[in-house]
Amino acid sequence: MAYVVPHEPIPALPVTGTSDLFPVNRIFCVGRNYADHAREMGHDPDREPPFFFLKPGQALLPQGRDFPYPSASHDVHYEFELVAAIGKGGADIGVEDALNHIYGYAAGLDMTRRDLQLQAQKMSRPWDAGKGFDLSAPCSAVTPAAKIGHPKKGAIYLERNGKRVQGSDLAALIWKVPEIIAQLSKLFTLVPGDLVFTGTPAGVGPVQRGDLLHGVIEGVAELTLRVV
Repeated sequence: MAYVVPHEPIPALPVTGTSDLFPVNRIFCVGRNYADHAREMGHDPDREPPFFFLKPGQALLPQGRDFPYPSASHDVHYEFELVAAIGKGGADIGVEDALNHIYGYAAGLDMTRRDLQLQAQKMSRPWDAGKGFDLSAPCSAVTPAAKIGHPKKGAIYLERNGKRVQGSDLAALIWKVPEIIAQLSKLFTLVPGDLVFTGTPAGVGPVQRGDLLHGVIEGVAELTLRVV
């Protein structure tokens, strides 16, 4: 059997310390999952259950490539996050079993056309154009959980042109990784290759062409890219 049109390559990330690749399917993102970021966006973190939005797999930008400033926007923001890579699928996953479904972890950026997102929000329209555009999900290599365990705490920070702009600790996540996986799996049947961006700390802000972004998640991964 042959495809009737050309087939795009499967998006993939390298696996740390190996020549293997982690195939990427969907990219789920958790909104406002650090209290300080929820407040800076004008929301009350104590009253909101987790909510999710998606980026297509084709939004992936593997480490080592530059981030091209996207069209149709003049206000593109960085949002640095811990990423969980799903290795075992399932639906209605229990919190106590959720970590068994994670293959590993990475560092990612949820790049956002903030002007388009806010315009859509004011008009009660979906965020797709603001969040799911091409190459809007830069991501480091995946480090297997078998090597580093499942991080529950540790520094997470982002530098822009050498100046720290975001900083927190994984322990400050409102909804912890097992809870995120459990809740997400009630809404979608997760499959191997799904990525879950777990939320960003306060300090989000705009990028300009020529900026160098460098993010670190202690004991997990680092991500560096230039905006072009």
